[in-house]
Amino acid sequence: MSTIAIIGAGLSGLALALALHQQNIPCTLYESRSAPLNIGGAIMLSPNALRILDQLGVYARILPSGYTFSHLYFRTSDDHPLDSYEFGSIPKYNYPGVRIYRHILIEELTAMVHEANIPIHYHKKFSRVLNESDTSVTWEFADGTTASAAILVGADGIHSTVRKYLYPDLEPQFTNAVGVTAAIPTSQLALPPSLPSEEEEEKTYPLPVTILNPTHGAFVIAPQHPTGSECLIGRQKHSPSLTRQQWTSLLTDESKSWCLDFLRDNATSYPAIVQRAVSSISPESVNLWPFYIVPRLESWCSDHARVVVLGDAAHAIPPSAGQGVNQGVEDVFTFACVVSRCGFGGDGDEGKLQKGLKVWQKGRQARVDRVVELNGQINRRRMPKQPGEGSEGMEEGMEPFELEWLYQPDFREMVEGWLGAEGL
Repeated sequence: MSTIAIIGAGLSGLALALALHQQNIPCTLYESRSAPLNIGGAIMLSPNALRILDQLGVYARILPSGYTFSHLYFRTSDDHPLDSYEFGSIPKYNYPGVRIYRHILIEELTAMVHEANIPIHYHKKFSRVLNESDTSVTWEFADGTTASAAILVGADGIHSTVRKYLYPDLEPQFTNAVGVTAAIPTSQLALPPSLPSEEEEEKTYPLPVTILNPTHGAFVIAPQHPTGSECLIGRQKHSPSLTRQQWTSLLTDESKSWCLDFLRDNATSYPAIVQRAVSSISPESVNLWPFYIVPRLESWCSDHARVVVLGDAAHAIPPSAGQGVNQGVEDVFTFACVVSRCGFGGDGDEGKLQKGLKVWQKGRQARVDRVVELNGQINRRRMPKQPGEGSEGMEEGMEPFELEWLYQPDFREMVEGWLGAEGL
């Protein structure tokens, strides 16, 4: 029974399967849906995650399908350059920033999992843990069938069902903010042509860009096609808490008009590029992204260390720094390194695994905490002022971004440092 079961065949679950396979640890994936996820929208991958994906053999396969860039740019409401946030650098970190459609990454990861002969069982919805011992865990699916493994990993997202075993009463917390987005052809922006001369670079209009307005909030424009021919546009809206069903109902054809109205609202308070961006929007491209967080968990694993959560199930954070998926990739790679280093599947001391997972969580939580701090720094630039928050502009009081700690680590060395410090 020296196998690891993974609940959820999304990005974290699939990446975890590849990371475990690289460590020669057998695993099986279980997914509640009947087929691989095929949802639109793009995600951003930064050098910390790309370095890991490169070690797993994924990076070279996805790079042709991604839009590469180095910075996120900030501009004022009258369209002057204000600041930039580094998201990748080949000279500094060996990797650019990459924006790629989520479904393309899932398709590639799924193909690699199949090539590695890792089993994936679809239409298997996790229901509950039946029993757990020092050496195994048994659980039930919604169809009444059961299964057992040495470790059960919940990589099932922010609304994790596996997490309910560890924290029966915990619910994700809505941040009272929702992203309203759409996709448009980049040609609609009527950007000035790029200039080849380096010394005239400041005359071009760099993307991705966040245009800041202290009254109406930030407007984001981000290419999301390998050629840059399509852009995501979006704004964040303050919103009351709604149920998942209510969020879904807001995206019916009859309800999407309010999303279009919001994207266009006060467009004249933004530069002309925003007015062009919202001039023509296909309702089919509109999407809502409610931002949730998971309260800081005391433990990411059960007392016996046979049930573990990671990724958004353990520490969902808002997407301000673009680190949600990237931190999930860090989780799965370091988890695989830790369980391998602690002798999983061998003659192993079960106490060593329990201690190793506690050390893993401590190290990972420290990095997640720093990302949360970074999110706060970025949010102070993006969201409109609320009543009582003062009248200073969004561009006031900006601290410089220091990101080497985020993008540069060698994660194998990091794990060795964590475990070595504890005598493991």
